[in-house]
Amino acid sequence: MKTTPDAEPNMQEAKATGRDTRTAVLKRSIRMNVPLRKTFVQANAGGDSRHGPLREFVTGRDLRGLKAYLLIVAACSNGDNGWSTTHDSMVWARMLDIVKTANDQSARTGAWRALIRLRDRKLIDCRRSGTMITVTLLREDGSGAPYERPKGGTEEDRFLQIPATFWTTGRDEQLDLPGLAMFLVVAREKNWSPFPLEKAPEWYGWSADTHERGLNKLLALDLVERREKYIKAPLAPAGFTKTYQYKRTAAVQPRKAKKAVAATQ
Repeated sequence: MKTTPDAEPNMQEAKATGRDTRTAVLKRSIRMNVPLRKTFVQANAGGDSRHGPLREFVTGRDLRGLKAYLLIVAACSNGDNGWSTTHDSMVWARMLDIVKTANDQSARTGAWRALIRLRDRKLIDCRRSGTMITVTLLREDGSGAPYERPKGGTEEDRFLQIPATFWTTGRDEQLDLPGLAMFLVVAREKNWSPFPLEKAPEWYGWSADTHERGLNKLLALDLVERREKYIKAPLAPAGFTKTYQYKRTAAVQPRKAKKAVAATQ
């Protein structure tokens, strides 16, 4: 069979990208926003530690693992397949952009290793059958308990929301590890909350420097807004202290359903 000289370029143009794959996964899950329990980012007050499972990704420098986990939550949390999703290992590798820097076999291996790290942290279960990999969500707190969609009725069940457009518009591709971690931290709290650098080790389990670099990355990408707040301080030389408060910009705020938007207008 003869082929025309431009067959190879045409094939490359038709090949799905990582973003194409992430978008397809999100469309199949049919969710405008992805729910994530707040205990993944930070444990509730009253325990021995405030650190959530997010700390292990930051201190372990596991950006690929963190991106994989957030995508799995997005893919599975609609519950259509028992909190599970199944793809060929090359689809997983493309979803995580591993194919950009590795040959096919290495990409497949890299995808499986990323999923194994999540399994070791008790955030998912995963199994292989040939080249197919099935992943099942576990509870976000790293306890290994079965997953249930959070409804927000209790303190342990409170959740943040990430809009699907975070992935489909490529916002995720712009963030490094400190930036992505701090994106989740800001998303966890109410609008215009403070995130003091000196509290980072106690509250989240990483350094003040990582905390600051993450916030600066979000500001540079216009993913958060910052405002100054002055607090009365009688013993301070100026009589006040200055702090900063942050909130997500409109581009990465949770999306409202059209009916809900119409009802508010």
